[in-house]
Amino acid sequence: MAGHSHSANIARRKGAVDAKRGKVFSKLARAIISAARHGGGDPKANLKLQYAVEKARAANMPKDTIKNAIDRGTGAKGGDDFEEISYEGYGPGGVALVVNCLTDNRHRTAPDIKYCFDRGGGNLGAPGSVLFQFDFKSVIAVEAGGRSEDQLTELALDVGAEDVAIEGETAVLYAAATEFIGVKAALEAKGEKFLSAALEYVPKSRTPVADKEDARKLLKLIDTLEDNEDVQNVFANYDIPSEWLDEFGG
Repeated sequence: MAGHSHSANIARRKGAVDAKRGKVFSKLARAIISAARHGGGDPKANLKLQYAVEKARAANMPKDTIKNAIDRGTGAKGGDDFEEISYEGYGPGGVALVVNCLTDNRHRTAPDIKYCFDRGGGNLGAPGSVLFQFDFKSVIAVEAGGRSEDQLTELALDVGAEDVAIEGETAVLYAAATEFIGVKAALEAKGEKFLSAALEYVPKSRTPVADKEDARKLLKLIDTLEDNEDVQNVFANYDIPSEWLDEFGG
């Protein structure tokens, strides 16, 4: 499995995530509020809330902030009520994009997402036009810690992961979406240091971006989409040379 794009993306975006931590926490809180509102405030009885809380913890969201979001979601009716919507399309270089949103007003979100695609040199597609190119997986990145490929493969098998991709000091473990909680708990029990942990759309294959300007425009489009308050995640099947990612990431 091509893991270099994922691990390079982690490194490229780390600074941006740190700089936008407030916005990141706001989006994570929105997911927790929505999950709690529709399924109750007990993570053990609400799998969607459990996923949302685990993702927030992986992003180092404070416990009090998580609790406040759950309390807000289980509070009186009439507050925020969010709807999950996914948009699909293509960016510069023919790269497939899946944009997951959580919105309280789809009539605002839809034109906003279309505007981002149009201005960023992409094309918004119909539902199903892109999603078939991805598999929904648990994706957990941990520090490789100088371990060999055999050692990390053994780790992946021990915790119930299906595959592992290694680049430098990053090991990305892939598992079925339904195994997210179990695999993450098993890694925690082994004392692994997490870089990220989430449910993601993983490309079945990747589209090489041969033109440097297309690569620059594509990454700018993804950044613009991620900056939208209604957007939770953007998934893409690009394969961009690491040196370009480093250059564009500043």
